[in-house]
Amino acid sequence: MDELTKITALRQALLGWYDREGRTLPWRLRPEDRRAGRVADPYAVWLSEIMLQQTTVPHATPYWHRFLELWPRVEDLAGAPREDVMREWAGLGYYARARNLHACAGVVAHEMGGDFPDRLDALRALPGIGEYTANAILAAAFDKPASVVDGNVERVLTRFYRIETPMPKAKPEIRRLAAELADPVRPGDYAQAIMDLGATVCTPRSPDCGNCPWGFACAARAQGDMLNYPRKLRKIARPIRHGTAWLVRRQGRIWLRQRADKGLLGGMMEVPSSAWGEPGAASEPPFNASWEDRGEIRHVFTHFELRLSVHEAEAGPGWEPQEGIWAEDDALQDHALPSVMLKIVSRRKPASED
Repeated sequence: MDELTKITALRQALLGWYDREGRTLPWRLRPEDRRAGRVADPYAVWLSEIMLQQTTVPHATPYWHRFLELWPRVEDLAGAPREDVMREWAGLGYYARARNLHACAGVVAHEMGGDFPDRLDALRALPGIGEYTANAILAAAFDKPASVVDGNVERVLTRFYRIETPMPKAKPEIRRLAAELADPVRPGDYAQAIMDLGATVCTPRSPDCGNCPWGFACAARAQGDMLNYPRKLRKIARPIRHGTAWLVRRQGRIWLRQRADKGLLGGMMEVPSSAWGEPGAASEPPFNASWEDRGEIRHVFTHFELRLSVHEAEAGPGWEPQEGIWAEDDALQDHALPSVMLKIVSRRKPASED
């Protein structure tokens, strides 16, 4: 079988499988929808792709519905206060994406008349949209030829071709192969089909090779070593950073302040803490008091593990913070508190002990 014939067979097998087995997702047009002449909503597709960058479909779906309920058009999202968007985003992680989401909505609403562009270069120029997301939007929202490569596609192709180069060095080769395989006639369906293949069949730990439409030509299946791919470099242990969180209370309220826009958890509300660094670094409390030791919390970020010792005290009437707000203890859900901060406030003294 020559290469062109093989690629044609792979496209037909994958699209046939997708027509029968592909997932039904609320933001997705199924093949029958396209045949009926329905068109995708680029705003809804873009929203789903940003949310799915670092989380799963089951986790992201309720957030997607909530955002569309609150802000049904990109103009509505652009006009919303950023702190409201950040609050609704809490729980999806990587809060720079929420800031970029709001900024991108502003550009599309105010500079593009509310219409997302249908060209790769124009999509790439928008805040928060990288190579993968631009291709995914191009394919799913506009049904235009695109090379979509996410973690699922990387796993499928490294197994299919038994690519020995470890990740992430293999990415250029994977992108080249993905572009060769992409179907030019049904680009939107093909992009979603190959992602579904990785998400539901060619899974990380238990690939269902017997039901794979590409099993007839998969090199790793032939060798029986599917779980060896993708190859990965040996992981380097995450460094550990330490610090102290100061949980300040006053008459049923907690002191919170906003982090700087740039950097980790940028723009989010926080329980004030010392700098995060080496253990034993000097850390001065905000005021003199009998601080109660509330134990240690641990939180794993992508590149390091954080360990914070939590100390709690009641602020007297003579002390006021120079920045931040007093948040009602029973209304903390109204503030965009990231997961690490929720761990800190969970250590506070129960109201029954006051």
